[in-house]
Amino acid sequence: MVKKIAVLGYGVVGSGVVELFYKNKKKIEANTHTELDVKYILDLREFPDDPYADKVVHDIQVIIDDPEVCYVAECMGGVNPAFQFVNACLEAGKSVATSNKQLVAEKGDILLAAAKKNNCNFFFEASVGGAIPIIRPLHTCLAANDISEIAGILNGTTNFILEKMFCDKMDFADALSLAQELGYAERNPSADVDGADACRKICILSSLAFGKHVYPESVYTKGIREIAKEDVQLAQELGGAVKLIGAVKRLDDGRILPTVMPMVVLNDSLISHVNGVFNAVMVWGDGVDKTMFYGRGAGKLPTASAVLGDIIDAVKSNGTVDSQSWEAVEDNSFVAGMDEFKAPRMYRLENISEDSVIKTAESVGISVISQTNSGCLVSSCDEDKAKEFADKLESIGIIVKAQIPVLEDN
Repeated sequence: MVKKIAVLGYGVVGSGVVELFYKNKKKIEANTHTELDVKYILDLREFPDDPYADKVVHDIQVIIDDPEVCYVAECMGGVNPAFQFVNACLEAGKSVATSNKQLVAEKGDILLAAAKKNNCNFFFEASVGGAIPIIRPLHTCLAANDISEIAGILNGTTNFILEKMFCDKMDFADALSLAQELGYAERNPSADVDGADACRKICILSSLAFGKHVYPESVYTKGIREIAKEDVQLAQELGGAVKLIGAVKRLDDGRILPTVMPMVVLNDSLISHVNGVFNAVMVWGDGVDKTMFYGRGAGKLPTASAVLGDIIDAVKSNGTVDSQSWEAVEDNSFVAGMDEFKAPRMYRLENISEDSVIKTAESVGISVISQTNSGCLVSSCDEDKAKEFADKLESIGIIVKAQIPVLEDN
């Protein structure tokens, strides 16, 4: 019997799923030992000139009521109506693969529970890192590890912008305009440059690695709008690069601290050399020490590849895969706030006096790691001590133009 697939949303990713499926249909069927076909494409629009126009439907109920449809690829984006559609498919026993990071970050606990109740699967490899395999390795290949930290570049648009500021000495506004011209950034780039996209992805990784649902509102999130060309240049002088980093770290008391913010990544870290629209995720575990996953974080076919990989896994699965799951929570006290955050810092300064900077640092209990005539790196400290250092510098006439944390890659 031929098992049927429905695709929800026929935009960039959805059309990529259909294109890649038919391109590699024989290989996919050989891999799954199952005859497969795309039966429906759900979209509000008509596609009269499309080779698959005859598969387009406009009512989700057609898909839900069709017993031939066993697998659904959700490529719509957003929460509504995607949540209602996906939940209805899962309640009907149809496994769903999604590329929708917002949906997973906000409603993943509910949808995973629905999949378990109905003995099907809710998979979301494509929701983090596009074509980069990171979700599956976390709950399979690295399952024997006690994961202590995850950090990486989770948004290719901001990485491209920061690279242009680094390599071509462009201002933020000019680099953003170029990213928009090249199609890397949307007309409204807020989700990328203000950190929401990376926030959703670190929520998903945190939830999977530590077993409890982490909601976006629990994550300290700061984008790259305030990063100046001078910050990027100073980081370069001090032996690093500015990157938008999504990270989560388990603290000594067992709580976790997820963050999204610009950070200086020193050149001895592999992450500092990830440029363009590429993404990279570093995972620290007690068995592997640390391992990095790298690749294209977005794009039509790369994302479609991950969605279809999940469809293939769903076809091959015998019931719900419980390991790719986490608990719903009502109390988010297991998530620590920024008052618990500690890291080395880069300060961009004016009216700098080398001796004064060193003495001021010593007076607040930190040390200067390196220094130039426009700024310095100081040793790890919490937010209060970082502010105390900045205030004392200001009190002696040294102007603090910017302060950026440094990623500790050890």
